[in-house]
Amino acid sequence: MDDRFNTIAGWTLFGGIVALGLASVSRHYFEADKDHRPHKMGYAIEGVEVEGEGGAAAVPLPTLLAAADPAAGEALFAKCKACHTIEQGGANGIGPNLYGTVGEPIGKGKGGFAFSGDLAGHGGNWDFANLDAWLTSPKKFASGTKMSFAGLSKPEDRANIIVYLNKQGSNLPLPAAEAAPAADTAAADAKAAPAEAAAAGEDKAAAATTKAP
Repeated sequence: MDDRFNTIAGWTLFGGIVALGLASVSRHYFEADKDHRPHKMGYAIEGVEVEGEGGAAAVPLPTLLAAADPAAGEALFAKCKACHTIEQGGANGIGPNLYGTVGEPIGKGKGGFAFSGDLAGHGGNWDFANLDAWLTSPKKFASGTKMSFAGLSKPEDRANIIVYLNKQGSNLPLPAAEAAPAADTAAADAKAAPAEAAAAGEDKAAAATTKAP
């Protein structure tokens, strides 16, 4: 009886030691790994800027503006109507009337609208680049702004709104779209070369067939 009791007690003690060891190893592993972010996120979070977005590979603003759709910008502007009017002579609301805004001084005019100190003292005009920066993140553009809008993460959406705003009493000429980089042109030529060679071969074969007796 005593031997059986000792056996059971021994195995119980052994099991406890093993469990304690596994718990210790697991704790060290997860504590060491908890601050490491996965190399690739499992899914994209809408509205969060993707690493690299807006960097060297981003499409230049003039190119985006050249391809922008003012009708799409008008549809996006529907979200802004809770705070802004856009028609000529429209009243200021929570935000200023935006008719003729493109090209105007930043934080000035608009029928005496009370702009924040950060925006009023920013300087410069609402050119295309400043509008793009503002629509990306108003808080980054002017940290003290009263505007609660978080911004638009998609460059195409910002370009669409900008060209729509430009048509509302401003009508400034859009900046010239940048030419495609030389590397892209060379790559396009390289892709076209095999097709051109094949077409030339077909033309020669057709000519030879025509001359044959």
